[in-house]
Amino acid sequence: MAEPQPKRPPTSSWQWGRTAQTQRALLDAARDVFTRQGFAEASIAEIVERAGSSVGSLYHHFGGKSELFLALWQEHQQAYEEAASSAVTAARQGGVTDPAELFAAGARAFLEGSWHRRDLAMLFSTGDGPPGFELMKRHRGHEWISQNDALLRLTDTSLDRLYAAILTSLIAEGAREVATARTRAQAGRVIDAVLEYACRLMAGGPFRS
Repeated sequence: MAEPQPKRPPTSSWQWGRTAQTQRALLDAARDVFTRQGFAEASIAEIVERAGSSVGSLYHHFGGKSELFLALWQEHQQAYEEAASSAVTAARQGGVTDPAELFAAGARAFLEGSWHRRDLAMLFSTGDGPPGFELMKRHRGHEWISQNDALLRLTDTSLDRLYAAILTSLIAEGAREVATARTRAQAGRVIDAVLEYACRLMAGGPFRS
């Protein structure tokens, strides 16, 4: 009697697994190449070679070098958002209700992300990207301002929006400084300093009135 053969997963799930693996390999290879060479100097040939893939596969999954760069950026932004959101949620579950403390919790997680993914943080701050990338970053910045506006329970006035924009810009600039830190200890000092400046700004913030 022949030994039973292991069952292969359903075709659709097997194909999806292969697709996810290919996309992950291309994104990881793109991260390595882009962060070493920048967008303009990076070559598709080197990316697909490092991924163990093909040019045709890259175009099939992402559409081209620009789209691959943007996919990497969007993944980076999602990691920021998930970390900040999780930190705020954890603070709330721990009984924190003060808007400034909630903002600080989310900001710390955001800044920590710039250290853990400092290669990407530096890549996306250089200005070396595909056409339209700077506009996308500005739109994302406006979204962060709106989210912080809501977190701090600010009103929909020009002065309150300016206040949220200043705080958001402080965290964004701090994130760049964190990414350039030489050591984890130095990054930690930068993070603490940024949060101290933010707390000072929030001490007399409009949500206190």
